[in-house]
Amino acid sequence: MFTFFSRPRADQAWFSAGPASSYPDLSPGGESAALSDPRPCGADAVPGCKVFSVPKGDVAAASEVSLSEVYEGADLRDQVVVFQYRGKFHAIDHQCPHSSFPLSRGTPFDIEDFGIVLSAGITCPKHGWSFDLFSGMGDRGTYKLKTWEVELRPAKGASGDGQEKEVWVRRKQRIG
Repeated sequence: MFTFFSRPRADQAWFSAGPASSYPDLSPGGESAALSDPRPCGADAVPGCKVFSVPKGDVAAASEVSLSEVYEGADLRDQVVVFQYRGKFHAIDHQCPHSSFPLSRGTPFDIEDFGIVLSAGITCPKHGWSFDLFSGMGDRGTYKLKTWEVELRPAKGASGDGQEKEVWVRRKQRIG
C-alpha cells in the first residue's frame, strides 16, 4: 500500500462552466466595464462573466447563479466567477476578500510596468482595491483573492478538429 498517495477529495473535482464560445473576450478597448456588463458574443449580447455556486462538499451540485440575483450583502461564499480576459480564462472567488463585495461587478485591467503588460488584475468597485488574477495578491494589506484552476477541454460530441472547447474549473489544490 502506498501511503504517500491520498484519495482525491470531493472538493477537488472539476466541473463544467460551459462552452468557451459563450464567454466574450474582455480585452481592453476604450472604456472599462464591469465583468457582469453585457458584451457582444456571437450574434447576442451576453454578460462578460458567469457565476457558479459550488458547495465545498459536493462539486457535482455546482449550479450557475443568475447575475440578477447577485447583490451587495448576498451570501457569496462558495461562489466562483468565470470569465475570459485577453484570450485567457480566469476563475476567482466571487467575494472580495477585503469587503465581501461581489467581484462580478469588478473591472479587469492590465498590470503594466513601463508599458509592458506583466499580468492582469481585477478592481473591486466598493473600495478600489485590486488583486492579481494569477497570484491573487492584493495591492494593499495582506488580503489575497482565491484563484481557481481553469482548463479548456474538447467539448463532448465535438468533431475531431478540436475547435469546440469547454471550460472546466476546480478549486486550487493545497499542497502540504
